[in-house]
Amino acid sequence: MSSTTLPAPEGPSSPTATTSDHSDLVEFGYEPQLHRSLGKFASFAAGFSFVSILTTIFQLFGLGFSFGGPAFFFTWPLVFLGQFMVALNFAELAARYPISGAIYQWSRRMGGEIVGWFAGWFMIIAQIVTAAAAAIALQVVLPSVWSGFQFVGDDTALTSPSGAANAVILGSVLLVLTTTINCIGVNWMSRINSIGVTCEIIGVAAVVLVFFTHAERGPQVVLDTGSAGTETGYIWAWIVSGLMAAYVMVGFGSAGELAEETHNPRRVAPRTIRLALSASALGGGLMIVGALMAAPSLTDGRLAAEGLPYVLDSILSSPWGTVLLIDVAIAVFICTLAIQTAASRLMFSMARDGRLPASKLLSTVNARTGTPIAPSVLIGFACVAVLAVNVGNAAIFTTLTSVCIVLIYLAYMMVTVPLLVQRLKGWPHARAEVDSEGKKLFSLGVLGIPVNILAVLYGSLMVVNLSWPRAEIFNPTGEFPLLQWAAPLTVLAVVVVGIACLPRGKAHPKPVTIGA
Repeated sequence: MSSTTLPAPEGPSSPTATTSDHSDLVEFGYEPQLHRSLGKFASFAAGFSFVSILTTIFQLFGLGFSFGGPAFFFTWPLVFLGQFMVALNFAELAARYPISGAIYQWSRRMGGEIVGWFAGWFMIIAQIVTAAAAAIALQVVLPSVWSGFQFVGDDTALTSPSGAANAVILGSVLLVLTTTINCIGVNWMSRINSIGVTCEIIGVAAVVLVFFTHAERGPQVVLDTGSAGTETGYIWAWIVSGLMAAYVMVGFGSAGELAEETHNPRRVAPRTIRLALSASALGGGLMIVGALMAAPSLTDGRLAAEGLPYVLDSILSSPWGTVLLIDVAIAVFICTLAIQTAASRLMFSMARDGRLPASKLLSTVNARTGTPIAPSVLIGFACVAVLAVNVGNAAIFTTLTSVCIVLIYLAYMMVTVPLLVQRLKGWPHARAEVDSEGKKLFSLGVLGIPVNILAVLYGSLMVVNLSWPRAEIFNPTGEFPLLQWAAPLTVLAVVVVGIACLPRGKAHPKPVTIGA
């Protein structure tokens, strides 16, 4: 049901197909406002750059290895299989509801307005924090490329006072750039994103090639459990190490967020949702195995502390190492851009339905650029505000970014759980289902219910695993005991604030029939 062959860039669709796409949107009660100009590769790039394995694995490899040793690799394919069950459900929904604000729109059509509102609310908060976390990753890369990027102090470590402050400066500059690009229009965003994704794919291939050609040991290294977890039992350490893969493989549904700007989204979005996750899983898996094979040592503590940069620095001479670090910086840039774009479309979709404060402003689309500018600007400011937390305490920022992944998984479950309920009632109902080219829509058929059940079970287990109050994840220094309970407390706070912001006393302007 999935392919790992990358889609080739394509020209614009025919006027007839575009007209049919617009008619689709009108049937859902929305006037076409956004510029429909994205093809297959641009749609794929949106999902692939959100996952951004070159950014996230560089950041998080040490986390997985430090808890599970080399055998933590096996958490990667397991998380992929779980997320692929989710992606298959998303693909089926994307084919039938090609509307911006995918998570919000899908959940309200399956579970009702309250479920839909909270799914959208959780995703907006999570995407703001995730974009800030992606932007702060520049601190891991740029000072290593050139010392002039360290504007504050000399210590580049994110956990040091000077490193934390400098990270906020670099991240804020990046967010200003991504906000500007999002305001200019989707055409510029997609061009820059597509170029960046091409660079990232080349970079991933180059990193994998370097690792495999400098191997110190064979692929059987993934069977080594290392010394981690020997005191309390390896399985628990291995479960904790799985958080690395869980943090990385999210955001593959971004193609659905850009549905109103994509040609033939009923066909393109389902395919690129599956493809973005599959390509990311393949590239990321090869990077992890390659790093384990090429690392100079598995026992000196440096691989856990420094991650992939340690392996690359040990293998490559300065010029080539610098080139790869620049490629990682590009990946960080497009990752931040993709997350901010997805968040702005989600905010626009909810505001268009009058579901947010200042909805009229947030739902306004610039006639020239075809872009909702106010959501992009608001999200940019919110991301910078989140970044500022890192100046006071980097541990709190790290905890915050960990917790936001819990919100994403909860938002996903607000789609998969109601969807399962509707499947048991007969969804999708038998009728002619074709895209703008007259081709049959993607469907799981008889596999729909079992795949949906697996997606719900996986999501439930992962929410528990991500939220478990582990001191080694949420309070590694031991200085802030309350941080250990950050996940459940943050989710509770987001729910309470959400209840306060929940629209009351007015009917939804675009009511839907649940399960239709």
